[in-house]
Amino acid sequence: MKIGLFFGSFNPIHIGHLIIGNYMATQTDLDRVWFVVSPQNPLKPKKTLARDHDRLHLVRLAIADNSKLKASDVEFGLSQPSYTIDTLAFLKEKYPEHQFVLIMGADNLGSLHLWKNYAQILAEYELYVYKRPSFEPGELASHPRVKIFEAPPLDISATYIRDCIKAGKSVRYLLPEPVWEYLESGTLYR
Repeated sequence: MKIGLFFGSFNPIHIGHLIIGNYMATQTDLDRVWFVVSPQNPLKPKKTLARDHDRLHLVRLAIADNSKLKASDVEFGLSQPSYTIDTLAFLKEKYPEHQFVLIMGADNLGSLHLWKNYAQILAEYELYVYKRPSFEPGELASHPRVKIFEAPPLDISATYIRDCIKAGKSVRYLLPEPVWEYLESGTLYR
């Protein structure tokens, strides 16, 4: 099976994430897309993150009815911060029957040279890159292992959503309905 790995903090997951995941799962050669909830991105501060299991729960709520999408907590048991190359090595050993592909935005492709062992990632894995407003994919866009996709552009950020929640403003249509209902009924991000 060809699995697309969509890594992220998903803090919280929003409709932009779901549009990208669904696009990759249904309009490319991928069989499934796994939303890999990262405990800590080495290039981002951890202080603004909700607890790992809360973010995983929100992802599960968001994709519950889509059999082509899966929530993954694989990085929860690995050392932190989470380095993609280490997660890929673990997944390759645990699931040798699958072929793994990385899904990322053009912004991440532009900073890939900052990742641990990025040359090894490029040598061993395909990268499915979706365009992002205001970001150029950079020189790696022409690499033979990189495929650029015209997924529907949606400029929504989890930071904006968290700020709105904290300020008591509505984020109803920026989140999947079950995620919005869950956040409305609790104190997460308030």
